[in-house]
Amino acid sequence: MLFTLKKYLGALLMPLPLIILVSFIGLILLWFTHWQKSGKCLISFSWLALLLLGIQPIADKLLLSTEAPFNKRYELLHPKQTIQYIVVLGGGFTYNPDWPPSANLINNSLARVTEGIRLYLQHSGAKLIFTGGRGNNMISNAEVAAKVALSLGVPETDLITLTEPRDTEEEALEVEKIVGKQPFLLVTSANHMARAEHFFLARNMHPITAPANQLAITSPLQPWERIFPSAYYFSHSERAWYEFIGSVWQAIKINNTQPLMHSSNVAK
Repeated sequence: MLFTLKKYLGALLMPLPLIILVSFIGLILLWFTHWQKSGKCLISFSWLALLLLGIQPIADKLLLSTEAPFNKRYELLHPKQTIQYIVVLGGGFTYNPDWPPSANLINNSLARVTEGIRLYLQHSGAKLIFTGGRGNNMISNAEVAAKVALSLGVPETDLITLTEPRDTEEEALEVEKIVGKQPFLLVTSANHMARAEHFFLARNMHPITAPANQLAITSPLQPWERIFPSAYYFSHSERAWYEFIGSVWQAIKINNTQPLMHSSNVAK
């Protein structure tokens, strides 16, 4: 029940639903009450928020607040070392058996899985661990990711699927049962890495960050890509807000008074 409530509340608190809700309240005030000025202010605020959150410089600036420490690939963050396990966290997915395997990985998942496979090819003898539950689908997120890996040539003997975890906290719990306290590569989206790493460190595990799916663009763009609002860049603002909300929830659940070992120290 708490998990379901968390998901529904989190979805409601995302920027687009909030903007729609505020503008709807503004319309009600404007059409059906004497609070005309308040209604106009709420509608104007909603329009301005929609505009600003969809502009690339603003959206990516917000996203860099969580992505910045992980805006480089694994090789540029850590020295090469012997690794036995590569853990790829679950993300968005669906399952349609008529689609190519990779088409079932949506949002951030495909980039995570491909990065996991790339790192697997660099670490001979390593095992790939995919995580993620089933939700309302026929098979789990972990199994969908494994199907993609199999279709790209990874042998089944090198794949481990953890099909029960529903969120990052549960993923850390299940991964610990296999990996224990030894160092392992942790693959997830760059904007999610700080929060994910904290869950594993809180269990005194030793993740080595291997970020994927970097979204905030700091390289050159065409001028019109920077000045006109876009649904694509609005999604970057959404992602930044999602991680902020997740961090608040994490701070409530995890006792932050316990000192944690940072993964960069483990990697040395």
